[in-house]
Amino acid sequence: MYPDHLRYTPEHEWVRREGPTTLRFGITAYAAEALGDVVFVQLPDAGAAVVAGEPCGEVESTKSVSDIYAPVDGTVSAVNVELEGAPELVNAEPYGQGWMADVECPSAADADAAWDALLSAEQYEARLA
Repeated sequence: MYPDHLRYTPEHEWVRREGPTTLRFGITAYAAEALGDVVFVQLPDAGAAVVAGEPCGEVESTKSVSDIYAPVDGTVSAVNVELEGAPELVNAEPYGQGWMADVECPSAADADAAWDALLSAEQYEARLA
């Protein structure tokens, strides 16, 4: 249920390497299911600085509004503008077209350190048990 090639945060974000310094993130299938039908997503602006563990956006569902937490430190280099018109992609494809933003880390070493600090799929699943 949780792809092995991704990393995870305790706040239910997933992270994927997109390049030496770029990490893409979204919310996990667990979070999407817990939220229910997503009806609105507020993403950080491209160019915004984000800090790991700090809120950087919101997801609104039919059940509640929840913060999106930055999984790593860096600068937002891209956001998934498709979510503006199709927020349901977060539910339908949380690890694909439901991605939220790309974060550019200051260096490859910073990206490596951030990646290593995140949870593996096995560790994330163990936290949910």
